Amino acid sequence: MRSDRVTLSVPAKGEFAKTVRMTVAELASRLGMNYDEVDDVRMAAEEAFVYACNRLREGEVTLRVELEPQGVTLVVGPIPRDAEQESDRSAEQYATFILQSVCDEFVMESVDAGIELRLVKRMTDPGASDRA
Repeated sequence: MRSDRVTLSVPAKGEFAKTVRMTVAELASRLGMNYDEVDDVRMAAEEAFVYACNRLREGEVTLRVELEPQGVTLVVGPIPRDAEQESDRSAEQYATFILQSVCDEFVMESVDAGIELRLVKRMTDPGASDRA
């Protein structure tokens, strides 16, 4: 399987969290991830989206979902640096805790336009979908 990329631009409003969660979970499911892996991706997508909404409060959140044979990479952002001063730190700490718990990798990367959240969830058995 070759790598595929899906990009979503979603209004930075909490009511779109379910849309993000379900879309990213469907993409992970199509990749062949098992139930627990899809659930982790679903939770990570929602928490990352809410994290970005908390910082932005208006505009759009961009999510790039990279589907590869070994798993899913989700990149959220960029989130402008000036949005950092107005955010709720306790909500951000909670989101960071969840993201570190459900992802195989979670990093906040500094980019020219601000920060990006990079989340990676690997499949336990990447060849399982090929054998089914």
